[in-house]
Amino acid sequence: MEMFYPVIIAVFLILIFVILLMILSSFNKKGKRPEKQKGRQVIIREATKKLESDPHNPQGLLQLSDLFYRENNWEKAYPLYQTLVNVAAAHPEIDLSEAALRLGVCSIKLGKNQDALKTLLLARQQRPDNFEVNFYLGQALCLNNEFDKAAAALKKAIALNHEVAETYPFLAQALYKSKKYREALPYLKRTLDINPENKEYLFYMADSLNETGSVDKALKVFMHLRPDPVFGVQACLNSGIIHSNNNQVDKAIIDFEIGLKHPDSPKDVQVDLRYRLAQCYLKTSDISRGLSLLKDIQALKPGYKDVNNLVSRYEELNQNGNLRTYLIGGNSDFVALCRKIVMTFFTKARVKITDINVASDFTEVMTEIETDKWEDTVLFRFYRTTGSTGELFVRDFHGKIRDEKAGKGICFTAGIFTDEARKYIEGRPIDLIEKDQLAKVLKAVEVEPNYLQL
Repeated sequence: MEMFYPVIIAVFLILIFVILLMILSSFNKKGKRPEKQKGRQVIIREATKKLESDPHNPQGLLQLSDLFYRENNWEKAYPLYQTLVNVAAAHPEIDLSEAALRLGVCSIKLGKNQDALKTLLLARQQRPDNFEVNFYLGQALCLNNEFDKAAAALKKAIALNHEVAETYPFLAQALYKSKKYREALPYLKRTLDINPENKEYLFYMADSLNETGSVDKALKVFMHLRPDPVFGVQACLNSGIIHSNNNQVDKAIIDFEIGLKHPDSPKDVQVDLRYRLAQCYLKTSDISRGLSLLKDIQALKPGYKDVNNLVSRYEELNQNGNLRTYLIGGNSDFVALCRKIVMTFFTKARVKITDINVASDFTEVMTEIETDKWEDTVLFRFYRTTGSTGELFVRDFHGKIRDEKAGKGICFTAGIFTDEARKYIEGRPIDLIEKDQLAKVLKAVEVEPNYLQL
């Protein structure tokens, strides 16, 4: 028991000694407690006083700029960091890399994109392996549309610190805008995992999927975005293009019509929507609506693509039902029209149709013609193309005439025959009927001609 008391006393004395040391360490050399962290007004007053006597005073500049930067008061911090960067060479106490970095951040926040890029490039020269420098430099490069360089800076930022989630949206944007769609996809996915309703990145994702061949997935996202006031009009255009490419014309019409309902969308997109919608209407033989849209385009953007030619062509089709059927009618209607042409082509002739052959690029009608002066087997061939029909096609037709032992062949096209094709028929029993003569033939066709059935 006697041994126990000295131990207690020793422990007690040690505790008192430690407490005294802690108290003494809280006093400065003059025996006074250190000053508490200076208040905002005190910092502003002291820094302002220093700067009034010397506008380049580094202590005043550092105190005041740091205060405003931490408060996100970018407008007041910006000129102070600009001065710090300018005078850093004469004042070694100024950290040039930190001042340049913060000046770059202020520039980004204030929309001074060129200034941001200039100062952040300076910061990278000083600290090339700093995360913040590369992170903000990537942003500045994106804002200046230098997306390839932005992607490189942001990849380095992620390599330095992959845990900062804010880096991934910028890298996704940089890769998407530099058209590296496949590389952008995982970063877009990560961004959308954090914020699934971010419409901008949803559009980027859909467009990247479309560009990399995942068209069905892209289409679902585009259709989801159609009502969006910002990205909806472009989403309508893209989904309409996909539906058109898949021959889903009715669905494409819905897409384009929704797109045209978006107010204040870019003029070029509005013109493109009208052009594509007009083509859809023309495919469905709704010529009046198609023409109306084409004429709208003429007013909005004269000389756009082939609009003038389309207007001329379809105004003629709108006035000539037979020509419309010849060019864009369904197969059954087209074949019926070919029969009418055959029955009325020779005046006062008795015509018997013996065979009809519908191929992918032409239709043939074999006939026996009898008039008061002659009778013969005549083979008719009809091309619907509005372009040039060349010699090879006419040679093929001539071969068919010989195989069938027909006495004559008559070949129609909605376009023209090449000079080589015209030269080939010299001395051969073939007549070539081009667009202008075809139009006359179609106008002469009776609505209900009297022909013999097969």
